[in-house]
Amino acid sequence: MISTRKKGEWLYLSIPSEWEGLSIASILKEKWNVPKTLLHHYRMNKSVKLNGEIISWSTFVKGKDSLQLHLFTNEEFGVIPEYKEVDVLFEDDHLLVVNKPAGMDTHPNETGQIGTLANAIAFYLQSQGIQTKVRHIHRLDKDTTGAVLFAKNKLVGAILDKMLENREIKRTYIALVQGRIKPAKGKIDAAIGKDRHHPTRRRVSPNGQKAISGYKVLEYLPKRDITVVELELQTGRTHQIRVHLSHIGHPILGDILYGGRDDIARQALHAVKIRFIHPISGEYIESVAPFTDDPAVFPGH
Repeated sequence: MISTRKKGEWLYLSIPSEWEGLSIASILKEKWNVPKTLLHHYRMNKSVKLNGEIISWSTFVKGKDSLQLHLFTNEEFGVIPEYKEVDVLFEDDHLLVVNKPAGMDTHPNETGQIGTLANAIAFYLQSQGIQTKVRHIHRLDKDTTGAVLFAKNKLVGAILDKMLENREIKRTYIALVQGRIKPAKGKIDAAIGKDRHHPTRRRVSPNGQKAISGYKVLEYLPKRDITVVELELQTGRTHQIRVHLSHIGHPILGDILYGGRDDIARQALHAVKIRFIHPISGEYIESVAPFTDDPAVFPGH
């Protein structure tokens, strides 16, 4: 694990032994995969120092060196701060994982919109004296609950975006579906595209984007003819879990758009866990989102 500390607007990072002999440029480009536009910004603004000095990025680092990066600069939130309770699952200087409630968009879909999780995060950051853009790394549908990851600076946002693209951020979901799923463990590999007949609906389509969902049955509730199933995404398509479960004949309970029964108020889908390697410290992070609301939707869980 890499030792770091925040000091004002700067991050101080102690060079770990495995980085000895690397150049500053190699650390930025290869260890962190910093995008070219951000690298250019760092060069132009002299945002990288070694042992307190601005030196060439071709310089090789040593074990006792201290790398400094100007990460924590003030930015516009990008959304209107609005007070709402925020259920924080994990937080440090770089990122934030929160448990999203039902009936709330992850982010505004139009300028000036309020009532979203992003608005609440902006207020939460503002209350701590942090002025940074609200960067959601992924999103959940309005009625889906559970863990959502946010980055608190440009660098971490860029690294996490790349990690998500490379499937290095693992997300686990729990769903209640209609009927009994067989076999009890499997993989749904079916491309997903837009439904030409519905503006928001998606469908399985051979011409769509590749989509893979792994699943495992946790429990079958015979009285309600419902299966409790755990799912892990290998891709991140819009409505992926909802489309895939409907495609195999087991729509999510309450998901009317994809053929689910309407005997509960919302779709019974919860993002229960997110895990990844911390983009700066290298620490393994696992955040579990408890079922904090709708006990009727997830009985006994």
